[in-house]
Amino acid sequence: MSIFTPTNQIRLTNVAIVRMKKGGKRFEIACYKNKVMSWRSGAEKDLDEVLQTDKVFMNVSKGQVAKKEDLSKAFGTDDVTEICKQILAKGELQVSDKERQTQLEQMFRDIATIVAEKCVNPETKRPYTVNLIERAMKDIHYSVKANKSTKQQALEVIRQLRESIQIQRAHMRLRFVLPAKEGKRLKEKLKSLIKVVESEDFDDQLEMVCLIDPGCYREIDELIRCETKGKGSLEVLSLKDVEEGDEKLE
Repeated sequence: MSIFTPTNQIRLTNVAIVRMKKGGKRFEIACYKNKVMSWRSGAEKDLDEVLQTDKVFMNVSKGQVAKKEDLSKAFGTDDVTEICKQILAKGELQVSDKERQTQLEQMFRDIATIVAEKCVNPETKRPYTVNLIERAMKDIHYSVKANKSTKQQALEVIRQLRESIQIQRAHMRLRFVLPAKEGKRLKEKLKSLIKVVESEDFDDQLEMVCLIDPGCYREIDELIRCETKGKGSLEVLSLKDVEEGDEKLE
């Protein structure tokens, strides 16, 4: 889709239109495809990377720019940046049925991935796989909401899944013991995968107790087994609940 705006004849290509009805009028912004969802999920924070132009339109396709007084009346401000942010957050992304289906399928997968990374089965004290979470989401007929971030929806999914499977938002408390030779080198590699180091003892060998996100468990397990050629050990000590009030997903 290519669009001409008669005001300045900028040729807008690869356009994703986000539309919002407010105060009885229609307002639209022209965005780059794939960037709208990145903005909504928090992955993209630069508004200039999302908007093709900082104008608010009545109709993007016809190049009809919204009047200042209409914007003020509908949004209570004529700050175009603020209005664009509101439309981005609450407006409806105009896409073809096929594009919408692809986008929803990707979001479904992203939500399942976040849940798998942050949760465990409290009985086995082990993380769930993404595929298993996806199956559980299908079993409860979870419907993805295109205008809500994947992180918000992951929290919603965790709450709903508690009614059908054993699932708990938690950090895993691990103890690993590494030979002195590999200890220092491996500690650097493991640093980015560890949330909190609770205790550390480096004598003949490195012994560490730490908290991790469940999604990092397999990577840590594989790293220790491969790098120490089976000489290192890894043990799950317990689970540490992530408080219900801690609604932030990093």
